[in-house]
Amino acid sequence: MQIFYGKAALMDYLISLKTTNSSIGFVPTMGALHEGHQSLMLQSTKENDITVVSIFVNPTQFNNPEDLQKYPRTLDADILKISNINPEIIVFAPTVDDMYEGKTLSQSFDFDGLENKMEGKFRPGHFDGVGTIVKRLFEIVKPTRAYFGEKDFQQVQIVKKMVEKNHLDVTIVVCPIYREINNLAMSSRNERLTLHEREEAGIIYKILNGAKAKFSNNSAEKTTQWVKNEFNKNKIFTLEYFEIADETTLTTCKRKSKNKKYRAFVAVFVNNIRLIDTISLN
Repeated sequence: MQIFYGKAALMDYLISLKTTNSSIGFVPTMGALHEGHQSLMLQSTKENDITVVSIFVNPTQFNNPEDLQKYPRTLDADILKISNINPEIIVFAPTVDDMYEGKTLSQSFDFDGLENKMEGKFRPGHFDGVGTIVKRLFEIVKPTRAYFGEKDFQQVQIVKKMVEKNHLDVTIVVCPIYREINNLAMSSRNERLTLHEREEAGIIYKILNGAKAKFSNNSAEKTTQWVKNEFNKNKIFTLEYFEIADETTLTTCKRKSKNKKYRAFVAVFVNNIRLIDTISLN
């Protein structure tokens, strides 16, 4: 199994492998891998000649230093999981210095306003950090296709916009959300929950499904109020935001239109652990 800790060595190795017609699939992760990540890797190995998985906890996308410090880091276990999926997958686990060359700062991006909605509103600078690291990783790996999970739907739209504006030759492939037995969206942060919290957190998806049913016959405003009331019933949750938005522009839905696709987005704290989820509404 090939594991690289520096970008120069990885770039040289990929140049040596790539032929005129070969394709590279790329799965960028922050580690603490779960079945959702594994599904992205499996899809990449089916659709490409070469697959690269990066494991890098990117400091510039954390606006909360405590969240960065507590983010799970399980590199040895992650490498073993990747090896069990397919030992031919190439692992890239760079250091912060290697990726940022001593200057751990974000580039500034204009995502046509997508960065100011929801996650961007509550996590200032987050998407500049995402754009910075994803752009650098794309420049290093030069993938044909890059695989992202639908749970981070806003991030996917941001990455697509970054690719479009920088004229990058990569196809963004969006893969379905993987869920635990109780329908909690799989996330590396789930590892920080207690067993009781993890069980209770299944209600997030239950409420999202309820919102989908409500939205079919009610306004976005009434649906949003219902969701807020449901979360208020359970004291272990603190709702940061619930939003119904246009899938393409992420603009908040004020009045429903038959010609638009809508999606519900939610961010919830369980104690100090922040969980997000999303569901298509029509």
